[in-house]
Amino acid sequence: MNDTLKIVVLAKQVPDTRNVGKDAMKADGTVNRAALAAIFNPEDLNALELALRIKDRHPKSTVTVLTMGPFRAAEVIREAMFRGADGGVLLTDRKFAGADTLATSYTLSCAIRKLNPDLIVAGRQAIDGDTAQVGPQVAEKLGLPQVTYAEAVDKIDLQAGEITIRRRLERGVETVTMKLPGVVTVNASAPACRPRNAKMVMKYKHARTVSEVQEQQEDYYMALHKDRCYLCIPEWRASDVDAEPESLGLSGSPTKVKTIENIVFQAKEAKHLTGSDTDIEGLIKELIASHTIG
Repeated sequence: MNDTLKIVVLAKQVPDTRNVGKDAMKADGTVNRAALAAIFNPEDLNALELALRIKDRHPKSTVTVLTMGPFRAAEVIREAMFRGADGGVLLTDRKFAGADTLATSYTLSCAIRKLNPDLIVAGRQAIDGDTAQVGPQVAEKLGLPQVTYAEAVDKIDLQAGEITIRRRLERGVETVTMKLPGVVTVNASAPACRPRNAKMVMKYKHARTVSEVQEQQEDYYMALHKDRCYLCIPEWRASDVDAEPESLGLSGSPTKVKTIENIVFQAKEAKHLTGSDTDIEGLIKELIASHTIG
């Protein structure tokens, strides 16, 4: 392996679940994305920072963002470019709609084969699903080693083709060495992503996909993209990644949402205790009797 790394960061544009209202869900149990603001998935920003720190160590390396979604998901790629990524690819096709984690990881793995990176980095999970399944499923579909819950990269030995990663577990920290190519998923406890770089914003603020340029129908953008290829964000359809139609979208998704329930916690009768030995002893006896403890 030479002194460069081809890094792909898997990123997702997600609805902002911090502002969920009554219109957040559709009758069929799917998320009403039109009713919620779209943001860069938080842990994917941690993954982007990890990738950029690797690039800082090895400046000739490249960081490419791969995202799947409608045309507006290209905003995730632009945001990553403002922070230091070299570019990105938008996977967009009506055939991808309604995909669960299985269909999503299949589509992403098809695109990754085409990109042929040395390292794939992703956030641990997305806030609209909280499954933490896509990263590991991508690794399995590609037949690659994986390290989850990553917090930092301690060492990269490009001659040996190895990367040493520190991962945060429930009861401590573990250091793992993985052969490349491989997949890494990153925790929210990893360093936060760096802010936008003013020079990068000025350079990439007009970066658009072909569909975005056509939708705006402005000669300025068309001429700009013709002369500056680095402003063109590629769009890949199912046919571009040689994906099998039956494995995409709803048809390739065995997960089905049957019902959605809103659970409202209501306060029941409360008991006020002092710090006296009598009150504490009485509480312990009550908890033992109800098998809450003991």
